[in-house]
Amino acid sequence: MVGYPIDGEGIWCQVFAHQPSSGGAAALFLDRDGVIVEEVEYLHRVEDIVLIEGAATVTAAANRRNVPVVLVSNQSGVGRGYYGWTEFAAVQQAMVSALAAQGARIDAVYACPYHVDGRSPYAHPDHPARKPNPGMLLRAARALALDLGRSWLVGDKATDIEAARCAGLAGALQVETGHGRREREAAAALARPGFEVRFGRSIAATLDLPILQPQPQAKLTRSAEEFSPIRRANGR
Repeated sequence: MVGYPIDGEGIWCQVFAHQPSSGGAAALFLDRDGVIVEEVEYLHRVEDIVLIEGAATVTAAANRRNVPVVLVSNQSGVGRGYYGWTEFAAVQQAMVSALAAQGARIDAVYACPYHVDGRSPYAHPDHPARKPNPGMLLRAARALALDLGRSWLVGDKATDIEAARCAGLAGALQVETGHGRREREAAAALARPGFEVRFGRSIAATLDLPILQPQPQAKLTRSAEEFSPIRRANGR
């Protein structure tokens, strides 16, 4: 769509200023509604945006650790014709600006409008980009050179958690905000060996995830012989 970052399949794919790491970076994937902002049914008005406490703190913490922050959001409201990309863009810009005012930066945004009840051209029984499918996460991995195996996702719905598992992420944090309380049991059932599911009251619990913890520095160990005056004198 002219004027918006829509790819050939109709998915919103917007990458802000970001330098992909040569070795692949672990990313923090965030759902939007019920995770970053308060749940509002089919949010499309700027005046309805309310940041959830901790959203800016978590995002800024990831920024400081050079962990890319990627928003991945199902947007069936666009697909159903309840609002358009113009309204989505306005809400997104206002949210990004609100985070920036608190020193936090989003690195990329992906949004999928497809839904089984969508209007043409967005009617689709199970589009690969719509969570619980991993299409948006895979797009981000290609664009930002991400290491999905070390990445984490934060979401309120079981479909968010399943998308993380399908994409091969290390784990996901399921939060109580949004639809989280009624989705907890379904989310817990998605844990598997190699895929950890954690739980928290809100996005603030992200600060305890491994991806935002200080990495232990490798200790440089040398034997006493290496520091021996005899060894240095002999040039060994």
